[in-house]
Amino acid sequence: MNNNTDQKTLDSMHAEHGKTVGQPFCQDAKFSTRNVDVFYADNQAIYDVSLDMGKNEVIALIGPSGCGKSTYLRCLNRMNDTIDICKVTGQLLLDGQDIYAKDQDPVLLRARVGMVFQKPNPFPKSIYDNVAYGPRIHGLTSNKAELDDLVEESLIKAGLLNEVKDRLDAPGTGLSGGQQQRLCIARTIAVQPEVILMDEPASALDPIATAIIEELISELRKNYTIVIVTHSMQQAARVSQRTAYFHLGKLIEVGETNQIFTNPVHDLTEKYITGRFG
Repeated sequence: MNNNTDQKTLDSMHAEHGKTVGQPFCQDAKFSTRNVDVFYADNQAIYDVSLDMGKNEVIALIGPSGCGKSTYLRCLNRMNDTIDICKVTGQLLLDGQDIYAKDQDPVLLRARVGMVFQKPNPFPKSIYDNVAYGPRIHGLTSNKAELDDLVEESLIKAGLLNEVKDRLDAPGTGLSGGQQQRLCIARTIAVQPEVILMDEPASALDPIATAIIEELISELRKNYTIVIVTHSMQQAARVSQRTAYFHLGKLIEVGETNQIFTNPVHDLTEKYITGRFG
């Protein structure tokens, strides 16, 4: 056996005993999580997950349904706080600050860590007011001209302005599914976040709309850290720099996306990638 094979065997053995294999940590981390456990009453959903998300990185979370990807994602902006029976333990640091510290305001945190959900959820307001809502709430602009500029800039970044510039007063709910999702991304961008969480953002969209969203993710990476949960391994391969594989609430393997899909270390990762389960 060569040295590479020896290391792969050792890594696989470590993972069998609960240690994540691969590259869960990075030097230029925007988000650092250590030993995260999540419980719903007496049921544990996440086990001892430690993972970094780098600055200006797209990291994809993959794995079978029910493996804990979305539960972990929701820890990163404290969305699990809205569930009474949910308990999160461990350390979750954004720029070195504990996001679960008592002096941390979840509302302000969610402005820094925006979220785009699986199904587009525009407000029952105009296109303009959908994007302007967050900046108004957080007092990000001091006059109408500044707000107009911020709305326009957000729609440009979301790749939507050219399609809606002549009907900003029209209802956001009247847009197509793909346009609604980009409107939700514009709404997220408008509050000037540092991290964007995406929970299967294209799963409800057709292939053309999906391709537009994926191009947008690659463009947004220049300004944001992006964490995306996806069931599509092809999508993960197209948009991410690193990929993390979850299985039954445990983080099994993390690595550069190309390595995960062409030469996974752990047997569970390989079986999922090759379609033998999941």
